[in-house]
Amino acid sequence: MPRIGVFICHCGHNIASTVSVEEVVRFASTLPGVIVADHNLYSCSEEGLDSIRKSIEQNKLDRVVVAACTPRTHEPLFRSVCEQAGVNKYLFEFVNIREHCSWIHAKEPANATEKAKRLVAMGVSKAALLEPQTEGESSVTPTALVIGGGLAGLRATASLVAQGIDTHLVEKESRLGGLLNDISALAPYSEDASTLLKELVDEVKASNKAHIHLNTKLQGVTGFVGNFNVVLNEAGKEKEVRAGAIIVATGARDFIPTGEYGYGSVPGVITQLEFERVLKTGEKPGRVVFIQCVGSRQPGREYCSRICCNTSLKNALKVVEAGGTATIVHRDIMSSGTVWEELYRNASEKGVQFIRYMLSDPPRIHKKATGIAAEVYDEALGERIEVDADRVVLATPLVSRVDSAEVGKLLKVPRDKHGFFLEAHVKLRPVEFATDGVFICGSARWPSSAKETMSQALGAAAKAAIPIKRGKVVIEAITAWVDADKCAACGNCVVSCPYEAIEIVEQDGKRVAKVNETQCKGCGACVAACPNDAMQQRGFTTRQLGAMIDSLVKHALEESP
Repeated sequence: MPRIGVFICHCGHNIASTVSVEEVVRFASTLPGVIVADHNLYSCSEEGLDSIRKSIEQNKLDRVVVAACTPRTHEPLFRSVCEQAGVNKYLFEFVNIREHCSWIHAKEPANATEKAKRLVAMGVSKAALLEPQTEGESSVTPTALVIGGGLAGLRATASLVAQGIDTHLVEKESRLGGLLNDISALAPYSEDASTLLKELVDEVKASNKAHIHLNTKLQGVTGFVGNFNVVLNEAGKEKEVRAGAIIVATGARDFIPTGEYGYGSVPGVITQLEFERVLKTGEKPGRVVFIQCVGSRQPGREYCSRICCNTSLKNALKVVEAGGTATIVHRDIMSSGTVWEELYRNASEKGVQFIRYMLSDPPRIHKKATGIAAEVYDEALGERIEVDADRVVLATPLVSRVDSAEVGKLLKVPRDKHGFFLEAHVKLRPVEFATDGVFICGSARWPSSAKETMSQALGAAAKAAIPIKRGKVVIEAITAWVDADKCAACGNCVVSCPYEAIEIVEQDGKRVAKVNETQCKGCGACVAACPNDAMQQRGFTTRQLGAMIDSLVKHALEESP
């Protein structure tokens, strides 16, 4: 009979304000196999973890159940405590009674407490059947691949080669730099963009660890973390490279507002990026009107790029400093943060004019003998005014690249409805994909400033370097396995696997399914698809899940009238 310990967390008031923790503890102590049941104010604190470790040792526990918050953030902590106390970490079961109970039943404390009891009972039933597991290892190709040679790709490559890692930098254009080639200066301090670009390109080219592929597109990707086989189309010729990790730094493109505000038909109406090129030439800008949120924060493209307002502020200051006049026509100025607020204040103090308009009544542009006029209904004055200009600059958002769908399909990574790539978790794993070994940085993920882009690139490079430097990948032991005696080689598991981790092979004269444990992510799709119960998943076997269901039914019947 297993010796199970159950530890319920108050999570401050997050759980205890709704669930009667003491009542759940008393209930848990009556469950079969439970030797000790206890509670902590914060189980994840040093004090809480030490209490659990001591209880495991003193009560000679060989199974541990913790009922607390989300395993996504805290499971590694409790698994580590189990290992410190001499218990295999796969003999640990996490029960989520915060997100799955107290938070969603905050107004039903009695029902929430009863649900918490059932969840704990299910966890105990499963824990009794858990088996110790051994994690496997896979070798890693000591090479990285960076897709995209803009600011993000260059910064990531420079970081990787500085660590002594051979890195292939793939750029589909004929030159490195991406949008940085067209930018005059970087907000908020107006550093020269050309200088930064030259420094990064020189740093990458100076390293014999960097392998630059220009005029090159991604054509195919197979393999898994530590062992990716990548087919490149380099100037019309196929080339295959191997990589242990891949960084996606494909960036974004500026939205072209054809037909909006006279763009394409009224001379002098240009985009922000086109105005950057004007500033690079040193040409006198004259009278300039900036119109914000052109093509964004409206139906069909609801998001805010966040960088447009700050770019307009930076460029408006340049206009004023060059002897011209600058007016920013906006719906709101999105300039949050101390540094950006100072940029806004500086622009206002130096004579940049601000006029607010509503989405329902946008500015109107028309030609005049002396240039262009922007007609705006000023919300502050409550009247329509006209502003003369030599140029009207449209602040358009960054949008996803045209080929992002193709890249996403090749790498099997998700995108949002706007075509930007989706990270594994916006807070916990901001530069990682759910696909192990593939990382993300820069505006391919979401419109980012130069500073944010470089920070993300360094983060992605650091993450990508971990398996390469270690020389191995540890495989979490929740992978699927095949009972060859039951397998009929029907192929359902092969079709259902989203990670292409299963194939049909010949084994002892019989065709059976085989799982590549390095590629397997333990999603369980193959188990559900198998008609013969031949596919099983470690830590989530049919017997273990069945015990959880039996426990739930038993307690439901006991409580029914």
